[in-house]
Amino acid sequence: MDKMKMHSPDLSQDNIAKIRDLFPGCVTEARDEVTGQLRLAVDFDQLRQELSDRLVEGSQERYRLEWPGKREALIVSNAPVAKTLRPVEGESLDFGKTKNLFVEGDNLDALKLLQLGYLGAIKLIYIDPPYNTGNDFVYEDSFSQGSREYLLDSMQEDDVGNKLVANASANGRFHSDWLSFMFPRLRVARNLLKEDGVILISIDDNEVHNLIAAATEIFGRDNFLGSFVWRRRQTSDNRNYSRLSVDHEYVVAFGKSSASQLNGRGIDKGKYKTPDNDPRGPWTSENLTGLATASQRPNLHFDIVNPETGISYPPSPARGWAKSRETIAQLIAENRILWPKSPAGRPREKKFLDNLKSQVTGFSSWLDSDITGFNYNGTREVTDLFGAKIFDFPKPVQFIASFIEQATSDEDIILDFFAGSASTAHAALKQCSEDGSNRSFIMVQIAEPTKDGSEAAQLGYSTIADIAKERIRRAGNNLLDGDCHPDWNRDVGFRVLKVDTSNMQDVYYRPDQIDQKDLLASVDNIKPGRSAEDLLFQVLVDWGVDLTLPIQRETVQGKTVFFVDGNALAACFETGVTEELVKELAGREPLRVVFRDNGFVSDAVKINVEQVFRQVSPGTDVKSI
Repeated sequence: MDKMKMHSPDLSQDNIAKIRDLFPGCVTEARDEVTGQLRLAVDFDQLRQELSDRLVEGSQERYRLEWPGKREALIVSNAPVAKTLRPVEGESLDFGKTKNLFVEGDNLDALKLLQLGYLGAIKLIYIDPPYNTGNDFVYEDSFSQGSREYLLDSMQEDDVGNKLVANASANGRFHSDWLSFMFPRLRVARNLLKEDGVILISIDDNEVHNLIAAATEIFGRDNFLGSFVWRRRQTSDNRNYSRLSVDHEYVVAFGKSSASQLNGRGIDKGKYKTPDNDPRGPWTSENLTGLATASQRPNLHFDIVNPETGISYPPSPARGWAKSRETIAQLIAENRILWPKSPAGRPREKKFLDNLKSQVTGFSSWLDSDITGFNYNGTREVTDLFGAKIFDFPKPVQFIASFIEQATSDEDIILDFFAGSASTAHAALKQCSEDGSNRSFIMVQIAEPTKDGSEAAQLGYSTIADIAKERIRRAGNNLLDGDCHPDWNRDVGFRVLKVDTSNMQDVYYRPDQIDQKDLLASVDNIKPGRSAEDLLFQVLVDWGVDLTLPIQRETVQGKTVFFVDGNALAACFETGVTEELVKELAGREPLRVVFRDNGFVSDAVKINVEQVFRQVSPGTDVKSI
């Protein structure tokens, strides 16, 4: 039994909905000046034009994408973050030597923190973001409103969760919120791409139009590479209001510049062989049957005659041949027809590898499950790894691996900042194990809690990030146990870095806002509980250093000193640093050196540091934190 609404109807919204039915182009979204909520609104200039048979003067027309919250989204994308990446070696795998990263935290913060070290370094970004189907955005952007809060404010639920209106999930999931969520992330992500880099974004019908419009504004119309249509399932039981069975999704592709392109999928050369030692090289047998009836294409309906035996082979009445009479005659003359052993058989073409016009294929419609798999393949892959269904709707590994093959090559970096269960990491490792390349990956996933009572929670995985990390471990082990390409470096590890507040006290960033009574507590500008490794990685982030460089810990003059990538960076964060230690480090001539600001044994030593390096190692960049 349906419950009564128990509140008066919103007549203005009902009336606007009626206008939308008549003039859909005249109704948009706007943020209420009082409540701050998104509501339907009438574009009165456009409505006046709709009701007139001549030009109505109004605001200047322009082609652009606008929505409530766009200016705030721009501000958010440009604003700096006083945060850091803290290493967690215990959750990592092969921390000291891997080239892969797993960043746990809000992906907008993570992208900003990665900017300096990976600016213009990423070849491929693949993401599978929220599709805006009514679920929460589990990110803490200031313009995002949680669904529970929204439902309460808009009187769609009462304070104990009872539904007050129908279709609540659809009523409040405005396009503006989704655009404000995605826009800053795409803007920052563009900075990370190489000049010939590519971004691929999975999406469905609900937001594909807005995604293409927003990405066009960010990447440029000329850099739209196209959109792939992927058939995600074999059966189509679910239907929307139009009774259309939707069995597809899209992958929208944009490049960083005109140099960006997709390479296409490599031809399967394994099927080309030389069983007859033909001097023209490897070949394969290809069907000559066409698809046209005699009434459709009469020129493709003729008998093919074997000149040596005189046997005639008629076409199928419903299909004909795939090539013309003249082309078949040329193939016969070049001895490129494979004759059947039985008169009931059909001739086939002897297709040589060297005669192919292209060694790659690239199609925008991906309907072949042998190439990409379906949604259930992705679910089965995760279930097989964990022995339980612990993640909903992961993308198939082969689906993402096909894009990795098309867009990357050896040593390229792949980024996924909506990592989910880490299908992209799994796909990258699989592709490397097969073709011998040494690509690396960066996965970013917020610590989204698993659902109470779910199989994942029951197995001890408290967050989606925990599932992703464990999947990479298990997938890597499986690949190492199988047949691997001899050139693959077998790097299946990853460094775990977690987005956190800065290691520095607030006085470090806002000295003008610190009261005199707080100064004694701020003598040490580093927060309590932060380790030397924490400080090192904040230095790496701030200095724009590759976060996977090898790190060596040494004891010098009784103090712990970190050496990054040999002599690229020397860092000592201990107190009691002496002039002897400073001179020994200067003697190693590092490119960069960093100390703790209050770490010197005396003010005299601190003052003399730059002078020592200027004399012994003038090329060293000296800093303190």
